[in-house]
Amino acid sequence: MHQQQHPRQQHPHPYQALRSRSFWRSAVAEPEPSAIGDLWTPRFSLGQDDPVLTAGSCFARHIGPALLDRGMNWRVTEPAPPGLTPAERESRQYGAFSFRTGNVYTAAGFRQWLSWASGETTPPDEVWYEDGRFFDPFRPSLEPDGHDSAEAVLAARRTTLAAIGGALAGAGCLILTLGLTEAWENRETGAVYPVCPGTVRGTFDARLHAFVNAGFAEVHRDLTAALGLARAANPALRVVLTVSPVPLTATATGGHALTATTYSKSVLRAVAGQLAQEHEYVDYFPAYEVITGAPFKAGFYEPNLRTVTPDGVAFVMRQFLGALTPPPAAPRPAVGLGPGPGPDRGEDIWCDDAVLDYYGPR
Repeated sequence: MHQQQHPRQQHPHPYQALRSRSFWRSAVAEPEPSAIGDLWTPRFSLGQDDPVLTAGSCFARHIGPALLDRGMNWRVTEPAPPGLTPAERESRQYGAFSFRTGNVYTAAGFRQWLSWASGETTPPDEVWYEDGRFFDPFRPSLEPDGHDSAEAVLAARRTTLAAIGGALAGAGCLILTLGLTEAWENRETGAVYPVCPGTVRGTFDARLHAFVNAGFAEVHRDLTAALGLARAANPALRVVLTVSPVPLTATATGGHALTATTYSKSVLRAVAGQLAQEHEYVDYFPAYEVITGAPFKAGFYEPNLRTVTPDGVAFVMRQFLGALTPPPAAPRPAVGLGPGPGPDRGEDIWCDDAVLDYYGPR
């Protein structure tokens, strides 16, 4: 019989110099889940006064308020008008992200907003009409009561595009949360919608509306272009990419929602990592891994296995802010901002695609 040989120790090799966080047993299997840390070494630091922008999917809504609580300089480009109640600010999505775009789920959608804001392309004049009111197809849930006219829709959009351009020019860092690869686009204009027409608003037309599910190459192309536009506006801008741990509510592929979610998140994670390797000004923060990782055993999800619990959000933000920012000084007041999701509400109230659950079997 051959005895199992012990690893050779005569010559040094790279694994001998690694820290304990690089080994599964010491970093993942042995610690209590709540004690798992050192998940991220930021490529750059942020000072308390560095202007920070946030954008992306519904999970990104947690980042801005957490930055404010830390005393950081989170920028909101369109403050709420005076006189709105907290409920009105909340329903009209003031203070949700730095840009009043609503949720931006896809790389193509983010590229589209930056392309319009920079003047690289011109947004279509498409407006949706419903029950005597006018709505923006590219942020259909932003104004629940709509606008008085089509021109009012386009004017509001122009205000946001101007705010995006100005904010990028003066920002120190952009934190972008990627959510989906699945999207719907207009066959005639090529414009990308945040949700399928006919769900939140609008009317679905199979002749006009096409389903797309981006692969690695398409997501990499769109994010590369978007980051190029952002850096053209501000060559000193730094970017942190992350992937939302919130699964797809429904998939239009016809496949299983679990495998569709795995595909979508895998593509986004791979592209984010690739861009972080390609550009020194890009970093990746592992919010997705923190929530979905094996040691946490889905404990950071509500019973629907989709909504992240307040404890999960807090754990992610401790990992993020603990590594990225200095210890807090006096927190900045959240002037003009509406409240975020309460501890028993979850972010499903903010996710446009959550409406798709209505169409599932009962």
